Amino acid sequence: MTTSIQTETPTGVDPRRWLALVVIAIAQLIVVLDASIVNIALPSAQDALGISDANRQWVVTAYALAFGGLLLLGGRIADFVGRKRAFIIGLVGFGVASAVGGLAQNQGELFSARALQGAFAALMAPAALSLISVTFTEPKERAKAFGVYGGISGGGAALGLILGGVLTEYASWRWTLLVNTPIAIATAVAAAILVRESRAEGKPRYDIPGVVTSTLGLVALVYGFTKANESGWSATSTILLLGAAVVLLVSFVVIERNTGEPLLPTRVFLERNRAAAFLVSLLLGLALFGMFLFLVYYMQGTLQYSAVKSGLAFLPFSIGVVGGAGVASALLPRIGPRPLMVGGTLAAAVGMFLFAQITVDGSYVTTVLPAQIVMSLGVGLAFVALSSTALIGVEDHDAGVASALVNTTQQVGGSLGTALLNTIAATATTSYIAANGVAKTADGVVHGYTVAFNWGLGALLLAALLSLVLVTKQSPPAAVEGDETPFEHAEELVVV
Repeated sequence: MTTSIQTETPTGVDPRRWLALVVIAIAQLIVVLDASIVNIALPSAQDALGISDANRQWVVTAYALAFGGLLLLGGRIADFVGRKRAFIIGLVGFGVASAVGGLAQNQGELFSARALQGAFAALMAPAALSLISVTFTEPKERAKAFGVYGGISGGGAALGLILGGVLTEYASWRWTLLVNTPIAIATAVAAAILVRESRAEGKPRYDIPGVVTSTLGLVALVYGFTKANESGWSATSTILLLGAAVVLLVSFVVIERNTGEPLLPTRVFLERNRAAAFLVSLLLGLALFGMFLFLVYYMQGTLQYSAVKSGLAFLPFSIGVVGGAGVASALLPRIGPRPLMVGGTLAAAVGMFLFAQITVDGSYVTTVLPAQIVMSLGVGLAFVALSSTALIGVEDHDAGVASALVNTTQQVGGSLGTALLNTIAATATTSYIAANGVAKTADGVVHGYTVAFNWGLGALLLAALLSLVLVTKQSPPAAVEGDETPFEHAEELVVV
């Protein structure tokens, strides 16, 4: 995103760089923990605040929309105002937003707090990655630093699933948010002492019209899906919201093509291989976020698992993603990205098909566990390959945008998918109960889940087709010494 960097401290190796890495890693852990903790706590929060089935998805989508929609802007702000300063502001803001969410007395306060968390995470996350890059200038040390960062992402997600269950079951769902506040504040104080400041040269310019149109367009689209669940697809409110979303998103594209400093340069995503990577990332996010939402409710509502047990039940998925990513990182230099993207998305589709076979009297061991294993391995394979493909042939000054766009498309896809699939599931449940009677409510709820899973299956099959047709590169780009590899962030998919 920038071509030059200047530091405010004397040049040379930072003697406190490893302590600074600890601070940065803790910040990443907070973000990862928060996402996975909230998933496990969602059923309890819904009951406590009286959130409807139509609106429950906002606990997930409010965060994902703000994070994904503001991530590119957050990276540019961090470059120009100072990465350390942005990092500290992000930490403090995230901690305050977490406290507001943990103390929320109604759904509006909770949704707003989640959106604020996402906004501050969008400032903190790119600043953290940039700080690692400028703090660790020696290639081997930088590789180790990014390895620690990636390991925190994978291990933190698994820890969050367990911790979320423990806090929800033995304390309160509120503590899954409140726990962030003291850690974030303490980490911000440590960052002020240990982290070295850096910023980009040049006059800062921000594409505010692009930010406004893209963010409002995505919010209108998600809200339109929600209104479709409440009022129907043909309702005036639904049509107006979806129409406004189309107008705003088209306006965003026009703005980006004509502004001098675009938030998202069109040259980044028009090349066919990168376009395939971003589309596959979007579809993976759509399928995965929805899958996690319904699987949490299936395990806690239908299988009657406790919060702790459901958290532990997700661990095979975390392990599978890490394992699949490890295999992909070894195979990528030999076979190129296309086989891994096609094979990975097809394996994920098989896992989603298995999820669609759940029943009211189903078993975790015979249905859910095999589906988790197959799908998670496929996700690990696909994400490493698409991350590599997203950077093929990209110019140096666009590398930051292209890298961030993978995370952005995943978050945006997840927010849209959660809203859309939640509407589809609720509609299917209502129709099933109307046709079979109230006595079949439990069957109707599970039927809604399976219909949503089948739509997720369709998204993954489309991702496989796009990978097959659009990806033409048969070998990965040559690695640049000191650059982070796609594998180092593959585990972040499990934080949904």
